[in-house]
Amino acid sequence: MADNKKRRRKDSIDDEQPFKNKLKPDASILETLKDFSTASSSSSVPHALTLQDLTLPFRCREVADLSLSSVQSNIESLILKIAHSIISGQGFSFDVPSRSAANQLYVAELDRIVLKDKSSQRPFANISTVRKSAITARILQLIHQLCLKGIHVTKRDLFYTDVKLFQDQIQSDAVLDDVSCMLGCTRSSLNVVAAEKGVVVGRLIFSDNGDMIDCTKMGMGGKAIPPNIDRVGDMQSDALFILLVEKDAAYMRLAEDRFYNRFPCIIVTAKGQPDVSTRLFLRKMKTELKLPVLALVDSDPYGLKILSVYGCGSKNMSYDSANLTTPDIKWLGVRPSDLDKYKIPEQCRLPMTEQDIKTGKDMLEEDFVKKNPGWVEELTLMVKTKQKAEIQALSTFGFQYLSEVYLPLKLQQKDWL
Repeated sequence: MADNKKRRRKDSIDDEQPFKNKLKPDASILETLKDFSTASSSSSVPHALTLQDLTLPFRCREVADLSLSSVQSNIESLILKIAHSIISGQGFSFDVPSRSAANQLYVAELDRIVLKDKSSQRPFANISTVRKSAITARILQLIHQLCLKGIHVTKRDLFYTDVKLFQDQIQSDAVLDDVSCMLGCTRSSLNVVAAEKGVVVGRLIFSDNGDMIDCTKMGMGGKAIPPNIDRVGDMQSDALFILLVEKDAAYMRLAEDRFYNRFPCIIVTAKGQPDVSTRLFLRKMKTELKLPVLALVDSDPYGLKILSVYGCGSKNMSYDSANLTTPDIKWLGVRPSDLDKYKIPEQCRLPMTEQDIKTGKDMLEEDFVKKNPGWVEELTLMVKTKQKAEIQALSTFGFQYLSEVYLPLKLQQKDWL
């Protein structure tokens, strides 16, 4: 009688948490992860391909990390050139690299988006560009001040120096990217940073401006990713992989459950759209620690878009894709095929909107998606079924199903693309 009760209780738990009975002991899964981590480390290319290594039929524009003195010198040279143009009677105009979609290209050999060399004029004596020319001059002046003082400010600080001229932070942010491209330096070289957004927790120790940070002792909130990545160094880790998480809610679940202790890993999230600091930090971890990166995103077109920004770069900042992209990120989940595979109930799935479907179809036309047959298959299935789901849909089987069953089983089966 007692044995029957125990059996019924076990069957009930398995019904509540599907596939839990398929899990092998943690020691077995850890062996699989060790093999994966070792293979990933040994396959790391000692010298990654660059644009200079390729013979392309067009010229491309890339930026580099520059010292403050170099940025200052570049600004002064640019302003001197404009002054000579005015004195010679040719007027006042900025030569601005075009960051339009037509001037960008995905290069399969590099697996990232690059910016071609086309540029356009931004004359002051033209009614359609006079205001943007004034904003460009003002941003250059402010960056020059930062170089002289050797200090950092946020993009919000920059906006509030001249609200009447900028009107909207979107405009000052866009010109800031233009200026970075014009000067041939990364945006972080300008000493303008975004507010802290991304967080990291798990098996990682690093120095932040001289202070040693142990990310296993940061609580469930984790450590905010420093906006000044140039001050981050001395990275040490015994992790077997990096887990990149799209959503803050999933990150909090994994952090509270100490998932990184059960399966040694580093968990990082930008809480949605990837910011520059998180992208730089992820690349630095991948490069220095030589760990594989697995991504956990929503099963919708935007989840895959976020994953592609980390891996291939964003079109908005294609000029700096060499520094901002992390190669060979594996798509762990949640994938469209997982909805049926893990028996996600219909009430936990969401119907795709017309915009969702259009975004999905547009992504199927992207070269970086076509390059990966697995991505094409999953995205095609999503568009066909017209269903999407968030990571939190897994909570229908219990709040800890993500950390206790779904992810361990994915790792056990090496179920990533």
